[in-house]
Amino acid sequence: MPDENGKQEVTVVDIKMPFMSMVVFMVKFAIASIPAFIIISVIFSVFMGIFGGMFHGMGRY
Repeated sequence: MPDENGKQEVTVVDIKMPFMSMVVFMVKFAIASIPAFIIISVIFSVFMGIFGGMFHGMGRY
């Protein structure tokens, strides 16, 4: 059933993967998420510092 762009829809029913291979994949995923969390927290801290400095004195009056 190709459409006008030549693409075909695919439905994945099952993925056969050994258990230990899946465990190794999930451990690698968890280890790779640590630097991503650090980068996101640094970006969030910078934005909160900027907005905190901009709106710091609004509640005093």
